[in-house]
Amino acid sequence: MLAVAVLAAGKGTRMKSALPKVLQPLAGATLVERVLASCEQLQPERRLLIVGHQAERVEQQLQGLSDLEFVLQQPQNGTGHAVQQLLEPLNNFSGDLLVLNGDVPLLRPQTLAALLEQHRSSGAAVTLLTARLDDPSGYGRVFADANGSVSTIVEHRDCSDQQRLNHLTNAGIYCFNWAKLAEVLPKLTTDNDQGELYLTDTVALLQPAMHREVADADEIAGINDRLQLSQCETALQERLKRHWMAEGVSFVDPASCTLSEDCRFGQDVVVEPQCHFRGSSSIGDGCRIGPGCLIEDSSLGAGVTVLYSVLRQVQVADHCAIGPFAQLRPGTSLAEHCHIGNFVEVKNSSLANGVKVNHLSYIGDADLGTGVNVGAGTITANYDGVRKHRTVVGAGSKTGANSVLVAPLTLGEDVTVGAGSTITKDVPAGSLALGRARQLVKENWSNQLNQPSPPAP
Repeated sequence: MLAVAVLAAGKGTRMKSALPKVLQPLAGATLVERVLASCEQLQPERRLLIVGHQAERVEQQLQGLSDLEFVLQQPQNGTGHAVQQLLEPLNNFSGDLLVLNGDVPLLRPQTLAALLEQHRSSGAAVTLLTARLDDPSGYGRVFADANGSVSTIVEHRDCSDQQRLNHLTNAGIYCFNWAKLAEVLPKLTTDNDQGELYLTDTVALLQPAMHREVADADEIAGINDRLQLSQCETALQERLKRHWMAEGVSFVDPASCTLSEDCRFGQDVVVEPQCHFRGSSSIGDGCRIGPGCLIEDSSLGAGVTVLYSVLRQVQVADHCAIGPFAQLRPGTSLAEHCHIGNFVEVKNSSLANGVKVNHLSYIGDADLGTGVNVGAGTITANYDGVRKHRTVVGAGSKTGANSVLVAPLTLGEDVTVGAGSTITKDVPAGSLALGRARQLVKENWSNQLNQPSPPAP
């Protein structure tokens, strides 16, 4: 059996943030969510999150994880003290305990699987993950023999000058035989520079103790401040883009683009500079995105082009063209071969095949039929000051420039709306609708303006 405990009680003072450190965002997910996701493939029987600082806020963020158990550490007196809080909830547990840190978000699932496999095959009481760093400052040093047997771990602040020459560092990731750990946890003392209970001190009390050195030191990077958060973001973004480039996606300037881990791309996608993908976005085969686009929680079919535009929570079918400078807002869906042009905003609307909205228009709460052509400056006036109303435009209809369609309104098929019209009543199929003020022309107006004013009486 396997239990996983994630240490997430710290305040993260150096983040200088109202958010707890473990709730800081990284590529579309919080740090602690990334840590929890890294161990999902291990299928643990128990998952426990040790919380402390702003515990209620952390629990609220993770309330959707029904199998997650929250354990309160109050006060926070070190990592050993944190794991001591598990003695009661794991009183009857028999198996291995994997201990992770809520601020170490780049661990690969396969790394944890290898750690667990080595721990079980070796029969060790504890197996810890280590990394050899060029600059080990701030990390505890691991002292081990050539066979991987660990004798002790010394925290950086407690190291002598000679001990600090050792570059094998403790990643803070442990796999314990829980029964053996439970026996030694009460023996921990605060005899150290910080006056805290260190989980590392259990290693000297547990034999045999082994270590597994990770190949990629970026995996064990911890986050204590904004700089380290930025460095982890860079490492994760590079990892994600390398993956998708291997799958057939071209990034013209990878460094200028960002992805979330839940994004999916087809083959032969070209991503121009300064494009950003958020949430669970899906980009179909042969799309060309950018430059200068933001796409969030949206799905694009094959052969779509998007230029200098923002798409949020929208569905776009094959071979649509969007932009430049368009905004598609939540609830919008485009069928195949739609064109959305410059300075067009579409919100909560359904556009059928071949609809064209090419210039300077707002389409909100509307349903546009096949082949509708929307003239420049057309507005659907969908809000009466209290409620939103829908506009329905039948297939083959077209609006002239600078038209206003005042909802609720239905235009039948093949309707033509004259330029400059304000339409307030339903229009039957095949009709021409005009709603203009009568044009008034006063001749010789400029001559009258130039006449001298009569003298004052």
